[in-house]
Amino acid sequence: MVKFFSHVVAVATCAGWLATGAWAQTPAGNVQAGQSKAAMCIGCHGIAGYQSSFPEVHKVPKIAGQTAGYLQAALLAYQTGERKHPTMRGIAGSLSAQDMADLSAFYAQLAPATTVAEQAPAAPAKVQALLARGGCVACHGANYNKPLAPSYPKVAGQHADYLYVALKSYQVQDNAVVGRGNAIMGGVAKQFTLGELKAMANYLGGLSGDLAVVPQSRWR
Repeated sequence: MVKFFSHVVAVATCAGWLATGAWAQTPAGNVQAGQSKAAMCIGCHGIAGYQSSFPEVHKVPKIAGQTAGYLQAALLAYQTGERKHPTMRGIAGSLSAQDMADLSAFYAQLAPATTVAEQAPAAPAKVQALLARGGCVACHGANYNKPLAPSYPKVAGQHADYLYVALKSYQVQDNAVVGRGNAIMGGVAKQFTLGELKAMANYLGGLSGDLAVVPQSRWR
């Protein structure tokens, strides 16, 4: 297990350097332009408690306050099919690189100002062991709210049911409509049972963090 964890950290570190370089080469996002383009996002991400029914019922993710680099990376993954989700692929497929940068810049700065603890409250011993096994803090940072690379997400305070569905999707293989192809997260997620993934998701979802649902009107 120590060998596996060391491998994950090494791969993640290398990927972080690559992601940082790639992120630096993407177009600069414009917040005002992103706000004008966000109408397609509001119907799901701008409604508190809104739920998706694919691939199972769960709350759509909080994206206000998320890192801009991660939002761009996620949209690109939906566009290329690395992430399989019919609705999100349809939306991402209509976006240019500049659109993605603008939307990401807008949502990254949208969350209300909050004070977030620098250190997460202690997890139950079983969950602590699971998070350590996955090396989660190595990418998601202090309190799982300070990612170590621009394209890594904040996960503290994200909807627990969404985190669970997302983690499960990294275990899916050879499915035309469900699954995520990220090799690092696939290697991490596949070592856990569904019960263990749910335990981690519930803990991470209960933390304080920058992520929020900010209600928005289509009629601005």
